[in-house]
Amino acid sequence: MTARTLNFDQYINGQWVKPLNGQTAEVLNPSNDEVVGYVANGDATDAEVALKAAEAAQKDWGKMPARKRADLMRAFTKEIQANREELATVLTKEQGKLYKVALFEVDVCCSFIEYACDWARQIEGDIIPSDNENEQIWIQKIPRGVVVAITAWNFPLALAGRKIGPALIAGNAIVVKPTTETPMSTLMLGELAKKAGVPDGVLNIVTGGGRTLGEALVRNPITKMVTMTGSTPAGQAIFKAASENLAHVQLELGGKAPLIVFEDANIAYAVAGALHSRFDNCGQVCTCNERMYVHEDVYDEFMEKFMAKVKEIKVGDPFDAASDMGPKVNKKELAHMQELVEISVKEGATLAYGGKVPAGEKFQKGNWFEPTILTNVTQNMTIVHEEAFGPILPVLKFKTFDEVVGYANDCEFGLAAMVYTNNMNRIMSLNTELEFGEIYINRGHGELHQGFHNGYKMSGTGGEDGKYGFEQYLEKKTFYVRYKG
Repeated sequence: MTARTLNFDQYINGQWVKPLNGQTAEVLNPSNDEVVGYVANGDATDAEVALKAAEAAQKDWGKMPARKRADLMRAFTKEIQANREELATVLTKEQGKLYKVALFEVDVCCSFIEYACDWARQIEGDIIPSDNENEQIWIQKIPRGVVVAITAWNFPLALAGRKIGPALIAGNAIVVKPTTETPMSTLMLGELAKKAGVPDGVLNIVTGGGRTLGEALVRNPITKMVTMTGSTPAGQAIFKAASENLAHVQLELGGKAPLIVFEDANIAYAVAGALHSRFDNCGQVCTCNERMYVHEDVYDEFMEKFMAKVKEIKVGDPFDAASDMGPKVNKKELAHMQELVEISVKEGATLAYGGKVPAGEKFQKGNWFEPTILTNVTQNMTIVHEEAFGPILPVLKFKTFDEVVGYANDCEFGLAAMVYTNNMNRIMSLNTELEFGEIYINRGHGELHQGFHNGYKMSGTGGEDGKYGFEQYLEKKTFYVRYKG
């Protein structure tokens, strides 16, 4: 792959196709505001073309033995790995994440697909006894048809792999729409899939606005399933639009994960987990440590060690191996950071560290923001309830188990929570008390493929990963078979 891939058309039916409206959009580098390249800015007409291509291709793809589909998808991951460095370079330029993290994300994209391949021989139905004589009930799992996948800008390649893998192994065809901020690395997957032998039309990748192209993809009757990762408002709009045709909807949305440190916690583990769970990917992770509750008995000790580590974080060039944190993804996100700090201070919080653009000429362009710690925070403050999705962390003290559980659950989101304690009775109680779909005990965030990544409340519906996530991509068909007339 060469530099020409930094100017992309739509990838539809195995071909690069210009948007029918002739429009393009620029993609900016968050580190320096420079133009990385241009992509198609498609609309409803492109959505229709892509969906029809997927619908036509799905019929043969769905009939292909799942093992053969898996062989083609494994070949696809080999092509991705063969272009690992270039994919990571483009990903870093368009998203701003550290290059070493981008390399890891390419690997995760592949591992999501490889994990899905392992399910090729496990698409199993049921044979159930009937109430009638000479009859059996067969329940077969079949592809849904055409899946629309809408991905977020924080982990565009990983999220693409997370959705492409199970969708295609299950026998569906897919139309992927990456965000306008970070579409290029995802678009590069089209060429690699074709090189691997994935049939034309099975994987389509289109770009455009959410309210034009995205809405058209979701509303179209060809679409039988929508899987989306993004903000809660966007997810609500998608849910409503998909309801017109009763398409199956799977959403992973916003989060406001609490990280709770009890008095019996291993402080070193808790400090390390709190650090990476807040500042990884510049805090742009749905399961990040968004609000931290520390027991009053260990607060001073914990904060002394934690703040020392925060002050060691080096903000800088994502391609510099010495950097620990890159920029925010765009100007809107940067402004949100600044606004949250201003509101917090007005509401009475103390700005203990950070809170601004780093000093120096090299930070005057791009979307840079310092690691930021807010103390003397109370539960009613805006920063405790509004998702930051960036390197800002409010810290609160607590006294009792019931108090902190109440604080943690006092939130519209329910995606993830992190707890540090060695009290097994407390851990078992948290199983029923915490209102979150994903809970990490004595470690920071970071789900595994064989788990189930689902959120409660306003954090989504459906869930991804593992056997329960794979089943989202399958429909059930029931046969009542009378074998003696």
